[in-house]
Amino acid sequence: MSETVQTTDAAISDADLLEQTTIAVRAAGSALRARYGEVVRYQTREELMRALAANDDTALDILRPSLTRLRPEAGWVEDELDGGALPSGEWWVVDPAEGNVNHLHALPEWAVTATLVRENQPVLTAVHLPLTGETYTALAGGGAHLDGRALRVSPTEDLSLSIVATSQARPDEDEKVVRRVGSSITAMLFDALVVRTAVPATLHLLNVAAGRIDAFWQFAGARADLLPGALLVTEAGGRISDAEGRPWTPRSESFLAAAPGVHAEAVTTLSR
Repeated sequence: MSETVQTTDAAISDADLLEQTTIAVRAAGSALRARYGEVVRYQTREELMRALAANDDTALDILRPSLTRLRPEAGWVEDELDGGALPSGEWWVVDPAEGNVNHLHALPEWAVTATLVRENQPVLTAVHLPLTGETYTALAGGGAHLDGRALRVSPTEDLSLSIVATSQARPDEDEKVVRRVGSSITAMLFDALVVRTAVPATLHLLNVAAGRIDAFWQFAGARADLLPGALLVTEAGGRISDAEGRPWTPRSESFLAAAPGVHAEAVTTLSR
């Protein structure tokens, strides 16, 4: 029997709301998977943007009506490059095709994400990886899970034994940020065991939550990049801050998620 998103009201629990959100991201992922497999060729920036938008629209045609039925009064954010704080109230922060450019290039690192933010705090998130069928979920105060199995961050306590990761600066990023990304990678190459650099950020953060890698950092991050993973890592026992170790908010200019045992060392390395 196929899963169906149920209409709800304000009285539904966040746990039930997460269950329905999970159904929606899985349905959107199935639609994107049907479009996946061949490299999409483009010759201009305009052709690239049209191809990206076609994927986004395919997923949004499922996500937007489904999630709007669940929370009719919630605001809606779907620009994956937006940053900063949100106005008061509830908001859906959605990335309909996280890692969209990878999808176009027939690379496997892409996902569908939906996060409900309440008073600028993520309260639930669902991240679906259509190619593996995996769904990662987190509920504030309720833990982080992979298909129902509880997640826990790495117990590693030595950065020199750690696998760490970052995402590159986004297109048209400020030169100062690009240079900061480069210098941070250099610093981590000296101090960590292995440094992984790739997009999208969310998939690295899933791996931090699952204990597969030990730390992730990024500069000038966007809400849709970081909110799902921030909740997953926190609920899996990890530490979230900016790169200087200060409390992270959507207004912060940097982001660090790490296993508690290596967080302080990572801050030291990134502050050099």
